[in-house]
Amino acid sequence: MENNKQNKDSNGETTKPLAHIIDDDEAVLDSLGLLFDSVDIDNQCYRSATEFLDEYQNPTFNKHTGCIVLDIRMPEMSGMDCQKKLNQLDASLPIIFLTGHGDVQLAVEAMKNGALDFIEKPFREQQLLTAIQNAIQYSVYSNKKQNILHQTMEKLDLLTRRESQILEAIVDGKANKVIAIDLNLSERTIEIHRAHVMEKMQANSLAHLIRMYLDVNKN
Repeated sequence: MENNKQNKDSNGETTKPLAHIIDDDEAVLDSLGLLFDSVDIDNQCYRSATEFLDEYQNPTFNKHTGCIVLDIRMPEMSGMDCQKKLNQLDASLPIIFLTGHGDVQLAVEAMKNGALDFIEKPFREQQLLTAIQNAIQYSVYSNKKQNILHQTMEKLDLLTRRESQILEAIVDGKANKVIAIDLNLSERTIEIHRAHVMEKMQANSLAHLIRMYLDVNKN
């Protein structure tokens, strides 16, 4: 495995998005590594899918930001088989497949299985760089979204059973008066509980509160 420049924190995890290049062709690895270095894209090269998967399962591997550039045809383990294994591991890093002219059907199948993009060989450097930048932006956005969802779930856990009932009723579009009747409580009690829900969820509006609830419960 070739190591190109990386920024790491005290725990050994990369702090910048990292492009993981997987190809059994050393010339391809060298050229892509040099290309990414020239435009300041941190990268790591692997000579096989199994080498990458071994590294991926290392506890210090940054599984959240970056992307994977994966050759679709390789000996020992193909790019498609590598993708299947990553799906089994619930990997979220976006994959860009490098394909030959006869591999478009495979590439379409790979995209149906979750790949973000595929680039046909021979490719223009700018075409690949654009795909890499899009993939990195996608991973950063996805990671940020997952963090927000996790924070929302933690806030939901702070709600009492009664507050959770009232939140669900709010999401159903029920007015305070209706909620009060359903729960056999006074409308004033509902207002107090509702205020506590807004405070605990750190919602700045009713729409914000409902959006947070829906975002968590659609996943």
